[in-house]
Amino acid sequence: MTPLGVVAGLFLFWVFLSVKVLNEYERGVIFRLGKVLPSPKGPGLIIVVWPIDRMVRVSLRTVVLDIPPQDVITRDNVTVKVNAVLYFRVMDPIRAVVQVENYLYATSQEAQTTLRSILGQAMLDGLLSERERLGAMLQEVIDQHTDPWGVKVAQVAVKAVDLPQEMQRAMAKQAESEREKRAKIIHASGELEASKQLTEAAATLQVQPMALHLRYLQTLTDIAAEKNSTIIFPIPIDWMRALLGVQEK
Repeated sequence: MTPLGVVAGLFLFWVFLSVKVLNEYERGVIFRLGKVLPSPKGPGLIIVVWPIDRMVRVSLRTVVLDIPPQDVITRDNVTVKVNAVLYFRVMDPIRAVVQVENYLYATSQEAQTTLRSILGQAMLDGLLSERERLGAMLQEVIDQHTDPWGVKVAQVAVKAVDLPQEMQRAMAKQAESEREKRAKIIHASGELEASKQLTEAAATLQVQPMALHLRYLQTLTDIAAEKNSTIIFPIPIDWMRALLGVQEK
């Protein structure tokens, strides 16, 4: 092989090791002789000068991190297991590589610690009913700690809160009592409204005696519509008096 062929082969080998392709969502942090270059490279075709350059790929896509269930003691001394989901992305690839060894692991550990700290300050009722507010507090605190790493936390969602069996039974009894209470209140309100209507009806019938007789006949009609073989038809005293008066005349 001629010297020119050797040089050409070595050049092709160098090009093969130096040419890199980065996707649209990737950036390359370049270390040249141990020092980081001021700006990341990519996307597209880039040249990494081998062997003096070393490239670290960093993804800029949003990462969905499932925080494992954490034992949390609420402010009213109830132990629960809380599971959450963390959404974050890298905003500064250089800081994500230089300032922390593994930003994924560091963000996960920070999220777990903050989750136990923030939710431990809440009452059990607030933990169950104010998840959005607590998630916003978690997002703000975690984002403050991850900002020096070039990581932006977009959202923290409290996914599940597992209660002890004893607490579940107690809350079920409380919910049943609340439902019975509302049912009794509704029934009492109905009785009160019905009594008011009956009072108005009685006042109307008292002013118009004939209305009472018509209502009496209507009741008899309703009774006769059912399957009855015998109907006792009491005659009102007013009618008897009217008939006796006619006979006397």
